[in-house]
Amino acid sequence: MTRRSGALIALVTLASLGAGIVYLNRAGPAGRHILYFRRQVRVQTIPTALARPRPAPAWGDRFGDGTPDFLRLTDPADQAAFRRWFTLIAEYQAVRPPSAVPPEIADCASLLRYSYREALKRHDENWLMATGIDVPAAPGEIRAWSYPHTPLGTALFRVQPGPFEPADLSNGAFAQFADAKTLVQRNAYFVSRDVRSALPGDLLFYRQFGQSSPWHSMIVIRSGASAEVVYDTGPDHSQPGELRRVLLSELLDHPQPQWRPLAGNPNFLGVYRWNILRGTP
Repeated sequence: MTRRSGALIALVTLASLGAGIVYLNRAGPAGRHILYFRRQVRVQTIPTALARPRPAPAWGDRFGDGTPDFLRLTDPADQAAFRRWFTLIAEYQAVRPPSAVPPEIADCASLLRYSYREALKRHDENWLMATGIDVPAAPGEIRAWSYPHTPLGTALFRVQPGPFEPADLSNGAFAQFADAKTLVQRNAYFVSRDVRSALPGDLLFYRQFGQSSPWHSMIVIRSGASAEVVYDTGPDHSQPGELRRVLLSELLDHPQPQWRPLAGNPNFLGVYRWNILRGTP
């Protein structure tokens, strides 16, 4: 072998699935060259999917609804995981003691914000301890992304009109807070006025004309024959609101007609679905 001073020369001879000899010729003390060798070299290849860098965020907004495509859950497994966590978290607030309900939940919109945000987090031991939620059989995790690890950071809710543009990351188009009106107009899309089309995780919205806070929402936690919803009544004058879980059949027969989710009820806006699920069945 020819010696080349000051340079590291590696010659790998591969034979029979990676077995061979590696010769390392490099400068030693006083300019002398030292020859190293090792037999049975193993060559480990890195899977292509792991070797490639993570793809850049999708900066588009293919529905023009203000939600960036990098937030949309396009994997059916992710969609299902979100629906399960969202409904589980919302329902848990309705069955736990009132003193254990997070203080931030004070009306229907805050229940949506809390359940939505927490559903999009990683549900590890720290999360379980922090929320106090007991999950006998945890749903799968969302793999596409987790809150707040997106270009939006903690600003999760769209609060300004218009389609998404990269400038929206820093111009106040997104925020941590959104009221019921903003949630329905900027963060969800209309599905139907037929409540039978609602899936678990969908939303029912109302507008009660003449009230100081006319926008109201409910979360569908089950569908089918035993369909159920959960909601927060919101404060009534000086009295705090309360969380309720009721059968949809009871709601359809509500003593106050303006709360019945029927197509003929002008106060019922219809069934809505989160924008991050848009384009899914």
